[in-house]
Amino acid sequence: MIKFNVLNRYTGDVQFTAEIDCPDDAPRSVKLGLSVSWAIENRASLDRARLNRASLIGARLDGANLNGASLIGARLNRASLIGARLDGANLNGASLDRASLDRASLDRARLDGASLSRANLNGASLNRASLDGASLDGASLIGASLDGASLIGARLDGARLDGARLDGAILDGASGVNDWVKCIQVDQYPITYTDAVLQIGCQSHLISEWRDFDDARIAEMDGKAALKFWRKYKEWIFQTIELCPAKPTGVAA
Repeated sequence: MIKFNVLNRYTGDVQFTAEIDCPDDAPRSVKLGLSVSWAIENRASLDRARLNRASLIGARLDGANLNGASLIGARLNRASLIGARLDGANLNGASLDRASLDRASLDRARLDGASLSRANLNGASLNRASLDGASLDGASLIGASLDGASLIGARLDGARLDGARLDGAILDGASGVNDWVKCIQVDQYPITYTDAVLQIGCQSHLISEWRDFDDARIAEMDGKAALKFWRKYKEWIFQTIELCPAKPTGVAA
């Protein structure tokens, strides 16, 4: 058995000292992973803990309080985080492939560049979370709440969003094929739409509003380039939406 200090993300102070069965020369990532398991068993606080690149593959962290924790680059593949609290946590670049995050709370969490392929996020709360460049290929987000979430450049191939809330979500440059968020690219502007909202480039408005925009309003968005694009592709965009409509989610994006 060895003792291993886990530090606070913000202050750098020792948050708790874990007693783990591990060789002294084992990788730090392994020691961190074992320390997390020790903390859960011994009710030590993981809130705001510094756990960057921790090895937590297959770990059972159901209901764990990881609010504000830093898990940059952590490996959480196949981990169980059902009902876990990760509000404000930093999971940039983390690997959560096939992880179970049912009903987990990740409000305002950072998951930029994270891999969540085939992860289960049913009923999870991701309000105002940042998922820029994240991979959600094959992920299940049934009934999840993504109000105000940023999914710029996120990959959504095969993702399920039945009943998900996307009010105010940013979908600029999102890509992938699924029934709820449709993604196409024409010339310089990526186009993304749900059943109610159309986003062209960084401009997101209700589909009904786009239909009523006049030339002056379009020109305000990006000058002559936007107006030229709109005049050329307006009818084609609406025809595409009509021919290939998105399935309704819980709330308009």
